[in-house]
Amino acid sequence: MISVFVIITVVTMDNSNIQNNQIALFKGKKIRKTIYNKEWWFSVIDVVEVLTDSVNSRDYWFKMKIRVKSEDRVELSTICRQLKLQAPDGKMRETDCADTEGMFRIIQSIPSPKAEPLKRWLAKVGYERIQEIENPELATKRTKMLYKLKGYPDDWIEKRMRGIAVREELTDEWQKRGAKENKDYEILTAEISKATFGLVPNEYKKLKGLKRQNLRDHMDDFELILTMLGERTTTEIHRTKNTRGVPRLKDDARVGGQIAGSARKQIERKIGRTIVSKNNFLRNKNRKII
Repeated sequence: MISVFVIITVVTMDNSNIQNNQIALFKGKKIRKTIYNKEWWFSVIDVVEVLTDSVNSRDYWFKMKIRVKSEDRVELSTICRQLKLQAPDGKMRETDCADTEGMFRIIQSIPSPKAEPLKRWLAKVGYERIQEIENPELATKRTKMLYKLKGYPDDWIEKRMRGIAVREELTDEWQKRGAKENKDYEILTAEISKATFGLVPNEYKKLKGLKRQNLRDHMDDFELILTMLGERTTTEIHRTKNTRGVPRLKDDARVGGQIAGSARKQIERKIGRTIVSKNNFLRNKNRKII
């Protein structure tokens, strides 16, 4: 039996093709993975490290590609794609990735007794992903379970899940209307956040004392609701105006954020305190999130 525990690490910047970045632990070692074109893609160097215990998995992968090309006349790079995954320093960096089929081919070229258990694990992950595509409710249930295991209360989880759906709807609109690069999504997200809270995501994370953690996983009820309001409003503005191109999408994002920001200021005046807070789940994990 293979012990696998998956940790959700959704990034603050979503891409229409690259979403739900996650880290899986295979027998205690990290294997980064991400969804691209509705399939799981895995970090090649992470798998190489698991199978070879190499002190320099990048160097092993580089030499392996040369060897396989020489011996088998196969160019392993052609079955890989460079996708952005979170590096040890917390930044998103382009990394050689392969889907399940490609990873099986790569594993065949690595002489290791550990290969068979890893093949079974990859097949299991791929099968679960197919199930989730056919029945999206399964993915939702798994995500809810993971938040529950982390200690989040049910009412917070429901808001977080709704926020994920609102975010995905918005990024779909961005993709259809001209946002292509990761930087585009980052810029548009920052516009909404700045107008809503007076802070861009990186500034907000710094306020809350976060590093690699996902900002939205450390927001309270008001913060999540206002984030949803800004993003849902922006989506509707795009559709109403039929906006095209990043510069115009940016204008809409600012307006959507301003509407949420106006709501925030009115709430703050009524409750007599600021909504933008240093509080986060790390500090509140032993008590219910406010």
